[in-house]
Amino acid sequence: MKARYRYRCYPTPSQKLALAKLFGCVRVVWNDSLAFCISEYKGGKKKPKNGELQKQFITQAKKLEEREWLSEVSAVPLQQSLNDLEQAYKNFFDFCKGTRKGQRVKPPRFKKRKSKQSARFTKLGFSFKGEKVYLAKIGNLKVVWSRKLPSEPSSVTIIKDSADRYFLSFVVEIQPEHLPQSENSVGIDLGITTFATLSNGQKIKAPKPLKQRIQKLKKFSKKLSRKTKGSKRYGKARKRLAKLHAKISDTRNDFLHKLSTQIIRENQTIVLEDLNVSGMVKNRKLSRAISDLGWRTLRTFLEAKSEKYGRDFRVIDRWEPTSKTCSCCGFKIGKLDLSIRDWICLNCGTSHDRDVNAAINILACTEPGRSVAGGLSETLNGRGEKVRLSKESASQRSVNPPEFQQLSIFDLLK
Repeated sequence: MKARYRYRCYPTPSQKLALAKLFGCVRVVWNDSLAFCISEYKGGKKKPKNGELQKQFITQAKKLEEREWLSEVSAVPLQQSLNDLEQAYKNFFDFCKGTRKGQRVKPPRFKKRKSKQSARFTKLGFSFKGEKVYLAKIGNLKVVWSRKLPSEPSSVTIIKDSADRYFLSFVVEIQPEHLPQSENSVGIDLGITTFATLSNGQKIKAPKPLKQRIQKLKKFSKKLSRKTKGSKRYGKARKRLAKLHAKISDTRNDFLHKLSTQIIRENQTIVLEDLNVSGMVKNRKLSRAISDLGWRTLRTFLEAKSEKYGRDFRVIDRWEPTSKTCSCCGFKIGKLDLSIRDWICLNCGTSHDRDVNAAINILACTEPGRSVAGGLSETLNGRGEKVRLSKESASQRSVNPPEFQQLSIFDLLK
């Protein structure tokens, strides 16, 4: 399987100037090709092939007076930029045809000068010079090797983020590492007050980096809005705000990486509830708090690390009533308000913590013959054989269990 290894690098002032030229050339080739594809589409023609775009906007464009500076940088990142454009269009067309599943894929967009910049080199454009990495027409870059590369990289991407930090991202081939088998299984219930509640009763709180720095963020944003756009003070204020955003993102990712690694190492089976995060973010009262937690990022980390370390990762349906179903007897209560954090089962009298009960039910959904909505979906007869209940008896049993039928309304109110 393929993986990315990212390292911080520190180019010299002259190398920063050369990288700025490289990023500009990559951006211009992308935007020119995208504009041409859009104009061809509006004219009723098909999208040009990748080879035609490379010939027109790289090879022939270098001969033009207004694009002759394209020859000052390596041709490898320019070609990879158009390869990325071809892949972006392919993903968009596959989604429109219905052959690509998942989230909605939008058509390619124009690249901006102030956003994150990147350029990719294949094996022809980079090499290792001792502890440094040589990029074609850039030079030897100083790299902080926080860990060793597991194999020879097939490509490297030089990245400059909005906070003016430079990174090298290597694509390498790795072998899955199977951890020792564990008898533990865990169900995870995600929340806002408590980030994650595990089925073993453990509760994990999130650092909430945005909430901790929201006042500082407002202050920097206000100062940026008062500066004249394009001035030096505007650039300093923009960089100060970008560094704060980077700090918030790094804090959140560090927490999610450590938590996901701990869960993967301690458990063989990990069960998570499928949440509609994109829909929940539309709630204007909870959008900031949900975005600050990073639920979807945790799921992505768990999926990737489960595949890498040989763990079993499962996701249950989002419509399972995990919070309002008793994990002991399977009795389902009515509507449960979010303000209610503890409740007592009317059937068996067990006291439940809302989050812990939901985590136990999430784990139980993956057990054979177990359903959250009705407890055990099958019963055993006197000889130990499985017997399926009829629709009438099953519905009556789930609504009015035998133990609950003997109680009157006055007993329930006591």
